[in-house]
Amino acid sequence: MTPGTAASAAATGFVLGLTLIVAIGAQNAFVLRQGLRREHVGAIVLLCAACDALLMVAGVAGLSQLLGTRPALALALTAGGAVFLTAYGLRALWRARRPAALQAAAGAAPPGRRAVLLQALAFTLLNPHVYLDTVLLLGSLGAQQPGAAKWVFAGGAATASAAWFSALGYGARWLAPWFARPRAWQVLDVIIGLTMLALAAGLAWRLL
Repeated sequence: MTPGTAASAAATGFVLGLTLIVAIGAQNAFVLRQGLRREHVGAIVLLCAACDALLMVAGVAGLSQLLGTRPALALALTAGGAVFLTAYGLRALWRARRPAALQAAAGAAPPGRRAVLLQALAFTLLNPHVYLDTVLLLGSLGAQQPGAAKWVFAGGAATASAAWFSALGYGARWLAPWFARPRAWQVLDVIIGLTMLALAAGLAWRLL
């Protein structure tokens, strides 16, 4: 593999990975909210980036072909994702009804790292779109790269994922002045709740 081929594969993987991940979705909304609250940001960013990287590598290694022949597995993931997103969306809307509880300086203790990471893991692995994007799409495109270039392609896509989650999680603090008021948190939770419910409705429609 020549340096030019490697650079081209890495750049292609980075651009495609960034294009797919930079979108309003359940996982991004969760990372943004935790970044604004400054709770376990590093652990969440690392977990999300690591999951994406593993799924991308698995897709390039051949998992994309396996999932393409297992429709029952795709249906199970879709059903689980719809239920989880509905529950979290309703929870976010319930939080929005009580803006005083949304202040970062509120007296209630924040959830522990284990609970937050389990939520992040659920947003990542119970979302069927993550398999469509990382495993099926990026995996199939990466597998078409010649020789070792497919692993360079996967590395570029994984780098884009890590860069995006880092920017989303740590860059959220620049928005902190706007979220110093309970009203701003209330609006954010309404947006998150409606986004989750819309995504859940889309998944439920696919099941029907």
